[in-house]
Amino acid sequence: MAAQFGAGTRHRRLVSIGFSAVLLALLAACNGEAPPEEAAEPAPPATVAVPTPAPATEPSLLLTPVSFADLPGWTADPVAEALPALLKSCARLTRQPGERAVGPEGLAGQVADWAAPCAALAAVDGEDDAGLRSLLEESFQPFAVSDAGETEGLFTGYYEAELKGTRDPAAPGATPLYRVPQDLVTVDLGSFRADLRGERLVGQVRDGRLVPYLTRKEIDAGALNGQGAELLWAADPVDVFFLHVQGSGRVVYPDGSTKRVGFAGSNGHTFYAIGRALIDEGILSRKDSSMQSIRDWLRANPERAQEIMQRNARYIFFREITGEGPIGAQGVALTPGRSLAVDSKLLPLGVPLYLDTTWPATDKPLRRLMVAQDVGSAIKGAVRGDFFWGSGEPALAEAGRMKQKGVYYLLLPKAVAERRQRAS
Repeated sequence: MAAQFGAGTRHRRLVSIGFSAVLLALLAACNGEAPPEEAAEPAPPATVAVPTPAPATEPSLLLTPVSFADLPGWTADPVAEALPALLKSCARLTRQPGERAVGPEGLAGQVADWAAPCAALAAVDGEDDAGLRSLLEESFQPFAVSDAGETEGLFTGYYEAELKGTRDPAAPGATPLYRVPQDLVTVDLGSFRADLRGERLVGQVRDGRLVPYLTRKEIDAGALNGQGAELLWAADPVDVFFLHVQGSGRVVYPDGSTKRVGFAGSNGHTFYAIGRALIDEGILSRKDSSMQSIRDWLRANPERAQEIMQRNARYIFFREITGEGPIGAQGVALTPGRSLAVDSKLLPLGVPLYLDTTWPATDKPLRRLMVAQDVGSAIKGAVRGDFFWGSGEPALAEAGRMKQKGVYYLLLPKAVAERRQRAS
């Protein structure tokens, strides 16, 4: 990296900050790594993917039919606020072949099952809460989601960061955001074996062999220099690090112009939560740990910050996003306060969910209709979500404090629900 942390110089997907249960996962990232069939754009042509170890025990997702009257606060939620998110997901979903399964093992039926509900949603008055609520009750069946019977799970928050940009690569603190390098190779192992669907290995070819790709430390040291892979330059290396964790953001230049960037690929290395290191070394306490406190410590301790950040060998590459954004894993622009990141290995993307949790760091109920539109490397499990708060510092203030217990309900078209009930 051209600029390093040091005395002479200070020193890159939606900056979504999702925290783990005790923040040991420092920034449980929502970095837009979508399943191949949900990706907003095709993966770069030369990419290699290898299987990751399966967890010791796979979560067991169970769906229990309930009534809308069982959804706490259902009649109080201004559901019309969720209509833009619903319509974006419907448009994305219904462009696919009608016989295509929706979700893992067709959990949410086929695309054809969504045609009528989506058409009805498109005809609703965007300001009519009562009309939309009535339509949802007529068209959908809610199901309580549980993990082997345990309905309560963890809900964290994330946001889209704003970074200061610079057009001068030699400026103090200037840090590059890289495009996917030409020598990065990704292999989709599902192309070779059906049981490896969704498993990918990332690396580069050396002497005819596929080897792991460059680490964060190697890239920071300049391993990509001279390849012309720089997309743009940001002014603060700590902001860039958190952008890597989150996956997308907006870069604002001194003249007021902006560029939005999003996840394009990674170096394939395992994510390491630097918050764990700061807690283990007694630098921060678990009680006082937050995204903000970690960021502040890194900025105040540049002599150690680079080494700490480089413990996370995972490195993210970006692309410029034009138009509306940020873009979630389903390939649609996220809606603040109505988009939720979920575990897409268990739940479908693009479907409505009713969330019952609490506002960040409080016991105040937070109950609203959401749409599953994103994923995250730390968002794993049948009852686990990452709440998208929007952009900038106000969104960070909520996202950085959100580590709430809660439950959610999956809304399925009635035709799908009826088939499920007959099958059971």
